[in-house]
Amino acid sequence: MDAPRAGRCYLVELCSGELRRWRCLGTDARGQAWWRDEERGVEFNEGSLMYAWQIVGEAPAEE
Repeated sequence: MDAPRAGRCYLVELCSGELRRWRCLGTDARGQAWWRDEERGVEFNEGSLMYAWQIVGEAPAEE
């Protein structure tokens, strides 16, 4: 899979098996990727996560 693109929403699988919708917000000046959990509205960078996760693919558009 290509690198996540800013502004796009992705399905992410957490280590628990739970699927989440995360929007890629882009990278900061230090090169850290930032995300927003679409359900909770929380923004975070990859370095702050304390659990394993992986991108499953780009999320389908919500209706």
